[in-house]
Amino acid sequence: MAKIKLRGMTWDHRRAVDPLIAAQEVFRQRHPDIDITWYSRPLSGFEFTPVEVLAKTYDLIILDHPFMGQVEQSGCLMPLGTSLELHDGDFVGPSLATYRMAGEIWSVPVDAACQVAVSRPDLMARIGVEIPLDWQQLLGLGHLARQRGLWLAIGLKGVHSLMTFFTLMANLGTPCATNPEEPLFEIQAARQVLNLMRSLLAFCPPEALDWNSIVLHEQMASRDDLVFCPAVYCYATYAEADNNRPLRFHDFPGPQGPRGSTIGGTGLGLSASCAHPEAALAYARFAAEQNTQLLFARHHGQPARHAAWEDQAINDHFGCCYRDTRTTMDQCWIRPRYDGYLRFQEAAGEVIEAHLRGKTSETAMLDRLQHLHGAT
Repeated sequence: MAKIKLRGMTWDHRRAVDPLIAAQEVFRQRHPDIDITWYSRPLSGFEFTPVEVLAKTYDLIILDHPFMGQVEQSGCLMPLGTSLELHDGDFVGPSLATYRMAGEIWSVPVDAACQVAVSRPDLMARIGVEIPLDWQQLLGLGHLARQRGLWLAIGLKGVHSLMTFFTLMANLGTPCATNPEEPLFEIQAARQVLNLMRSLLAFCPPEALDWNSIVLHEQMASRDDLVFCPAVYCYATYAEADNNRPLRFHDFPGPQGPRGSTIGGTGLGLSASCAHPEAALAYARFAAEQNTQLLFARHHGQPARHAAWEDQAINDHFGCCYRDTRTTMDQCWIRPRYDGYLRFQEAAGEVIEAHLRGKTSETAMLDRLQHLHGAT
């Protein structure tokens, strides 16, 4: 009997690829009649390539939740709510909620992340201070770091500038609008947030404006002058012991403490054009299982299930990353997901980055953001 062949697309990092490859043999033992081939793409493609384009070629798609409005409008993915047993309480923070749109669930949470802090423990020990718990303590750390020829760090290239803006707005209790028919932000809060971002940048190397999340982690792991970053999408694999300089992750030190960080993570969506929907659903059920996500975690993955985040062996392996960022994860904010939001996200990140580079005034930048938001 001929095997069913499925094609899957993920993104190019060991956090994304290795868990899927590791789980292949377990899935194959249960479903010897199904073969899955996984492909990967760069982070930039993951953030912006339309899902309906991918759904024409791939059966299984690892995607980001801001695509949900586009997905619901286009119908390019299978709705999963009536096919799978998925419950919010099984996943950390609002992980499952991010994939719920118009009363349907469009993806299975397979990876959980939000903006949290990351440190180089050896450099923190050199300065001799505790991990900052809020923005005031963060800036105090920045002063001490500069006195020793060290830097704070942040990644603010394009969309990552917008994510930090979102996180700080939510943290202040004035989250940005998720409906394009409403004003994007409260103006005084937005000005306060930009001041917080500029204050942080004063203690960061200029190249921070060229870094995305992956580059930020790579730089902190390879350089010996980057002490602490307050907000970056966590890549727990950089805390594993096989790194030359393992990093450590901490709750977001926002002005109001850890609340308000912008959730990220990924979900598994199934193409509505899949020629073998039952086979694709079999894999989705498998990926959602607790044991599968524990397996993901043992192979550099960053699972969304509560059980994996609470597992002591997994926390030990990842430098207690999950335990030490759980408060932030459980208080996350969900960014906009309306159809057309991705166009805003791409343009808005560039607008904020340009302001932080000193190319545009604060007022002009805020006016431009409001216009982009209402024009989507």
